[in-house]
Amino acid sequence: MNLPETIHPALAGALAARGYDTLTPVQLSVLTPEADAADLLVSAQTGSGKTVAFGMAIAPTLLGEDRIFGPPHAPLGLVIAPTRELAMQVQRELAWLYAETVASIVSCVGGMDQRTERRALERGAHIVVGTPGRLRDHITRGALDLSALRAVVLDEADEMLDLGFREDLEFILAAAPETRRTLMFSATVPKAIAQLAKTFQRDAVRLTATAASERHADIEYQIIPVQAHERENAIINTLLYFDSSNTLVFCHTREAVKHLTARLANRGFAVVALSGELTQSERTNALQAMRDGRARVCVATDVAARGIDLPNLDLVIHADLPSNPDTLLHRSGRTGRAGRKGICVLVVPVHRRGAAARVLKLANLDATTRAAPTIAEIDARYRQQILDAAIASSPPDEAESPFIAQMLAKLSPEQIAAAYFRQQLAARPVPEELSDTPIAPLSEKPRRESRFEEAGPREPRQPDMVGGVWFTLSLGRKHRADPKWLLPMICKAGGVGKRDVGSIKIQDTETRFEISADKAADFAAAIAQTGSGEKGVTMRPAGDPPVSAPRQPAKAKFVEKPAAAPRDEGPHYKVRTDDGRKVDTQPAHKPAPPADGKPRPPKSNPKDKGKPKYKNRAPRADHADAGAAPRKVKGKQWTPMP
Repeated sequence: MNLPETIHPALAGALAARGYDTLTPVQLSVLTPEADAADLLVSAQTGSGKTVAFGMAIAPTLLGEDRIFGPPHAPLGLVIAPTRELAMQVQRELAWLYAETVASIVSCVGGMDQRTERRALERGAHIVVGTPGRLRDHITRGALDLSALRAVVLDEADEMLDLGFREDLEFILAAAPETRRTLMFSATVPKAIAQLAKTFQRDAVRLTATAASERHADIEYQIIPVQAHERENAIINTLLYFDSSNTLVFCHTREAVKHLTARLANRGFAVVALSGELTQSERTNALQAMRDGRARVCVATDVAARGIDLPNLDLVIHADLPSNPDTLLHRSGRTGRAGRKGICVLVVPVHRRGAAARVLKLANLDATTRAAPTIAEIDARYRQQILDAAIASSPPDEAESPFIAQMLAKLSPEQIAAAYFRQQLAARPVPEELSDTPIAPLSEKPRRESRFEEAGPREPRQPDMVGGVWFTLSLGRKHRADPKWLLPMICKAGGVGKRDVGSIKIQDTETRFEISADKAADFAAAIAQTGSGEKGVTMRPAGDPPVSAPRQPAKAKFVEKPAAAPRDEGPHYKVRTDDGRKVDTQPAHKPAPPADGKPRPPKSNPKDKGKPKYKNRAPRADHADAGAAPRKVKGKQWTPMP
């Protein structure tokens, strides 16, 4: 064992049992004499073993010369992480690292039951791990006592500031004793982190574990330029080609995560989603499914996947191009951790190759450009895997030997091998067809064809299949049927290729599709034996081809109304004005002005005859009714003025 002697004796046994023969650069840097008992500002890449590093760094401060902790009371150590997943991961790492010290480690994260956390804090804890918002809430309510705190660790400090936790961090650090040690770990040290360190640290020692030029040396970067509408097909073929035990696929938005997860699930991938809209239990179950092998692909957003560590994560795919180098480094840092090799694939639409080149240049990374995996390459990989699995299989045992002898008596070895090959091939997803995309250097922008250039001869459009046999599928428009995932289902169910499938006609409650005549018999036999391969979905021969309903004539958007008959305004007559001009006046049927020039009195309404013009006003003094008795008007009484 090559572990340094400066490691606290209480942790040496746990490290040896975990298989730590050598330490990473960041772990060695915190064990140097100048870092002993000092505040630390450490910048190191994601996945470099930072959790074990600060666990070893704070051990002398928390334990002193002791090998085990005393009874738990107020916490001695506090670790703050930006996300729930990272906080839970830190708790698991510290649990095995401090296993021999009998440490009580309590987590306080958002999304969990506060009452359970409060009871755990009341029982006492040696180390508390939590997220900024939940820790501040417990401090405000008096459930978390920081009076005995000896060390505070800020993990992924730059990310916490990016997520808007600066006010919460300042509140927590202000509530901690001034004699504490403060350790900040960050992938980068921007101006905001330096200012925070200057405010809450005392003569901090700056440690840089990895040079910028050596970042992600264990990760191989690949660029796959594709047509924009074939991006998802390229992702599917990439997953099939590499066949990694664990893969992370990153998208920008929650809607993109939901859409891609559904698409991969329909193609037969064991996939889970990880986004901010999921509850804490759903996110925990998704990560646990990745850890125990029930799922092999996780589609996630940037924030949701921040800080998570999945075992055997060999492949990271950027379904959406990262907008800045920090996002690229944080995403890619999920693989190539602790000395393991990893592959990072950027699926880039052709028109965005310039943006990909800029992000890689700012991140100081080099990438190779390659074409998306083709059907032929994936098929060759399938055949090699089937052959390797057959070679690695063990000889038959005593229970299997009689049946194998019976099979050999009835079937030839070629028939048995063919049946095995077909069965293995049918169990694997069908790759997608992709158009040929020219592979140019990443720095070059795609050349636009001039509309005045003479275009090459186009391939003639393939005619519809002649003489095919029609089948029906119990999915239609009401089930949101889509040819993009219906075609792979059809091919997988009947063991046919895409070229053997003709027209696909989606109707309201069912879908009819055409199989070439030479493959129809085998297709019918396959679906009769195994069905469609999907739960609740049936396939069967349809007999007659679908009959298209006659198209109804479209309704006119605007209906022209008949022209109105011209209004008979009668003859006009001319009058002479004061200056001697003759002008047209109103029609003759309208009443002419009086000859005397006096205005006519307005017409009176017969219904108003005998009614006072103003009902609620008293008559004037000179009125004829001034001396009359008071009258009642609608329940009100008034008295004539004297």
